[in-house]
Amino acid sequence: MNMDAKKLDVIIIGGGQSALATAYFLRRTQLSFLILDAGEKPGGAWRHGWDSLRLFSPAAWSSIPGWMMPPSEDEYPSRDHVISYLAQYEARYQFPIERPVRVTSVERIEGGLRVHAGDRSWDAQTVVSATGTWSDPCIPEYPGSELFAGTQIHSAHYMNSQPFAGKRVLVVGGGNSGAQILAEVSTVAEATWVTPTEPLFLPDEVDGRVLFERATERWKAQQEGRVIEQPVGGLGDIVMVPAVVEARERGVLWAKRPFERFTEAGVIWADGTETQVDAVIWCTGFKPALNHLAKLGVLNKDGRVDVQRTHSLLEPRLWLVGYGEWTGSASATLIGITRTARATAEEIESVLMQQC
Repeated sequence: MNMDAKKLDVIIIGGGQSALATAYFLRRTQLSFLILDAGEKPGGAWRHGWDSLRLFSPAAWSSIPGWMMPPSEDEYPSRDHVISYLAQYEARYQFPIERPVRVTSVERIEGGLRVHAGDRSWDAQTVVSATGTWSDPCIPEYPGSELFAGTQIHSAHYMNSQPFAGKRVLVVGGGNSGAQILAEVSTVAEATWVTPTEPLFLPDEVDGRVLFERATERWKAQQEGRVIEQPVGGLGDIVMVPAVVEARERGVLWAKRPFERFTEAGVIWADGTETQVDAVIWCTGFKPALNHLAKLGVLNKDGRVDVQRTHSLLEPRLWLVGYGEWTGSASATLIGITRTARATAEEIESVLMQQC
């Protein structure tokens, strides 16, 4: 453990659910740690979600370790309910947090890592990167996109349907964000859903609870070297939350295959026809926000970090949590982060104890 008062045992970069879950388990050790959050207030990426965003699971199935999310008025908690829960959670456990602190780089020093944020820096024996993906939205390249005179916005910056009222809108992306935003925008606009393949809809009775149970069973089977048969359906398939069911009942929950290119006024489809479009909403996912690790030389060609579980293979003082399946099964979900966060905290404690 750390014997130098000026050097922390652990710095956690990020202030969302993954950072808080990791902090919960570090708090149960004797290790010193600090959370550096780029946000001005609690809530992590949830603060940037659109106004009507809802979870796929009830509150009891959307909790991080130690304290259950309070029940919500509706079956599926709203964005604001999640933000309130995370704010109460960090206050409940009185985590050491500094915000707003936007980390710009991490470099190696004798016996640890130095974390930089502008003209400020902190030293620690180990670093946990928990910055998520929300700050690095992914927009695919399409021929002629620079010619298009309409509006283009990523779901990361979509708040509500009001700016699109009465317009012709393409919603691009086959996941849950695409389905939910299509459902909302289609109530006020002429909306067309564009997906690379036919969307995969889960049965109405299947929600996040069922998906997490399946993911847990798969994880257990992998640990035991077993192969199990499960129904089709993964965390990326579309959950039939009430707004999406309502869109289906209105007959708007259908999708076209991608267009070929942009024009100034719209898009050209594969059959050569042109559609005039006022706006495109890209629901095309995110990349891991890892630019702050570039100086360490740990980023691979895909912009990720090669890990064993959550431990960097190239930098033994670095761990990554909450970026998706490559950092732990279901680790980018509220309920799924617990297993990964616990294992990460235990591994860090074990490594540092061996150095004493």
